[in-house]
Amino acid sequence: MIPFDEMPRAEPLLMAAEARYADINLTRLQQLGMVTHEGGRTGVAEDFRIIKRPLLRSARGLDGPPVPHGNLIVVTSALPGEGKTFCAINLAMSMAMERDTTVLLVDADVARPALLTVLGLQPRAGLMDVLLDDDLDLSDVILKTNVPALSLLPAGRRNKHATELLASRSMTHLLEDIATRYADRIVIFDSPPLLITSEASVLAAQMGQVVMVVESERTTHSAVREALRQIEPCRHVNLIYNKIRSFTGNDQYGYYD
Repeated sequence: MIPFDEMPRAEPLLMAAEARYADINLTRLQQLGMVTHEGGRTGVAEDFRIIKRPLLRSARGLDGPPVPHGNLIVVTSALPGEGKTFCAINLAMSMAMERDTTVLLVDADVARPALLTVLGLQPRAGLMDVLLDDDLDLSDVILKTNVPALSLLPAGRRNKHATELLASRSMTHLLEDIATRYADRIVIFDSPPLLITSEASVLAAQMGQVVMVVESERTTHSAVREALRQIEPCRHVNLIYNKIRSFTGNDQYGYYD
């Protein structure tokens, strides 16, 4: 089998209508303790109801002028393993439950994409392919899912010039298109960790809102400070304090703005 990042062309993945649909394994997500429409009022679901509210209010300007491109939200962390992909998926699933809201979840961790794997899906063409091929449109690679208000944009094939592509004029135009094509759309980007790759800070600089996941009792103060320094130009930064161990032994989540 040819590895996905070595396939010569993306077109075979894009032509069939079924290639633009993804059946998320919701049973698996529920078993992993993640937010699903049928999962009920779990602790995680309630936590993400709290987490999403100020992000939505800022995007929609409910507490003042809307944040410019506030519907573009990047989820990142200082280091790998802090739970950013877990939080990005849960945030997207929770927001997709809102009335009059659609959500696009983007795997922007282009060096080590994990989003589709967690969702029980195979690699597909995506973000990098659109940036590399002027003949591809977003509509060619966005996947509708069995969650009616949720669509996916995979990372696509790996590329050694990923940082330059994410900082390119093509990416700026792509983000402008994503931000403005649908007025009710919230776009959540699962980003690389800030202290591991240069792509993360480049991506964060183009977002309206940043959510940084910090793992409790593991991530050092110096790592958090350095990660925040890298996104200092970003005006709207939010922190999720993740994996707080409760007295019952369950993982809990704290939210700080």
